[in-house]
Amino acid sequence: MTLNVLLSAAGRRVALARIFKEELRRLGLHGGVLAADASPLSAAFHDADVRLIVPVCTERAFIATVLSACREHAVGLLVPTIDPELPVFAAHRAEFAAIGTTLAVSAPDTIAIGYDKLRTHEWLVRHGFPTVRQACVAEVLRTSGAWPWPLIVKPRRGSASIGVRLVDDVAALRAATRNGDYVVQTVAPGHEHTVDVLVQRDGRCVCAVPRRRLEVRAGEVSKGVTVRNAAIESLAKQVAESLPGAYGALNIQIFHEPSTAELRVIEINARFGGGYPLTDRAGAPMARWLLEEVAGLPSSATSQEWQAGIVMLRFDDAIFVDARQTGLSV
Repeated sequence: MTLNVLLSAAGRRVALARIFKEELRRLGLHGGVLAADASPLSAAFHDADVRLIVPVCTERAFIATVLSACREHAVGLLVPTIDPELPVFAAHRAEFAAIGTTLAVSAPDTIAIGYDKLRTHEWLVRHGFPTVRQACVAEVLRTSGAWPWPLIVKPRRGSASIGVRLVDDVAALRAATRNGDYVVQTVAPGHEHTVDVLVQRDGRCVCAVPRRRLEVRAGEVSKGVTVRNAAIESLAKQVAESLPGAYGALNIQIFHEPSTAELRVIEINARFGGGYPLTDRAGAPMARWLLEEVAGLPSSATSQEWQAGIVMLRFDDAIFVDARQTGLSV
């Protein structure tokens, strides 16, 4: 059987591309990994079997271009890797399904919940999940004496920790939120965990792997360790299975305070996390399980065989190509 995989907005996701290449080989599926990007200056773009230049997702030609590429290259699975693309692809799932391409994308309602931190918080509260206290900037300024400073300021719609600030007082809050739409949150106690989950077509979450963040660089984990914690895993599965139409790989941010066992869900990201290679190496190959489902193969998914205590220490590497392959003139 032939199954080609397309990573959209491939960027720096070389490790993810290589994982999919290896899993295709392991499963005996003929095909390769394609990389789509708006720029030829993408590392994963040049590490892929097939390279595709596409418009950015905000351009009208984006969906038509990607559909055409999927049709031409018989893409069986398309995996978006950045948040801005998720609502665009979610709105066109039927068009891709019609040409035989499965989008590893949740339903529009789930994407909307994860993409908007105001909606994330409202949804978590409405469903009774433990979370932090949150409000708009104006409310916090109006009731500043009732809040436990310092506080966290985040763009209402954003990713990769861009624009996230810790503010100590009203003056700092005003300065940090002068331009843009922000939410304000109390600081969650304990250790932050990114929990990788995989949700199958029937809505069942087959596995949840907590990765405790040890160090973050540019909004993405650079050092992490897998942790076995039944309460964190159970909460992440409950969140994933409660989302309206979740599908594929997602990651859920959960703080855990060891001294009190307190848990707080702070974010939902409906895509493969940047630190997913740690989960894969620990023995939860969610990319393989996704390929098995798309290919109609028996599922090997399990929640029991991954290993705690696996540490990831990421480092910089490089892809070297001829300048002519990037469109640069030298």
